[in-house]
Amino acid sequence: KYNINMPINEYEFYNGVVLNGLLNSGKSIKIADFPTTSKNSFMLNENKVGIYIKHSRKVISPWRFTFLKEHQEEFKAMSELCINAFLILVCGKDGIASIKSDVLKKVLDDNHEPAEWLSASRLKRESYAIKGSDGKLNFKINLRDFPRDIIKCL
Repeated sequence: KYNINMPINEYEFYNGVVLNGLLNSGKSIKIADFPTTSKNSFMLNENKVGIYIKHSRKVISPWRFTFLKEHQEEFKAMSELCINAFLILVCGKDGIASIKSDVLKKVLDDNHEPAEWLSASRLKRESYAIKGSDGKLNFKINLRDFPRDIIKCL
């Protein structure tokens, strides 16, 4: 529940950008909190899609994201409970990169360290290059992939 007497947390703005992008797709979407203590994860249309949102408020590329062991374990649980799971990286005001769970394993494997990292970088008019503690993607994530890839799974 939202309490109007409390200040707005930063993550609420970034989560709002993602949820607004999904709702504006024209597809009927039911959004629910993922059953953990995190305020960054949601289930769409029951368990069809799980999304885990990370954000960086940095203005320019590269954007870095820290993944504590508990974040990775939560995403793993989401991947097991939902038909599809996506990591959503909100890169400041630049854009959003969405990465499907099977692709994410190429940059953050199943060996969860206490703290790992992911970075997204892009030049003007290009797609996102993704690197992580355990490797880098050999392809780029297009800005148009969000919310298109998620909507396809609903």
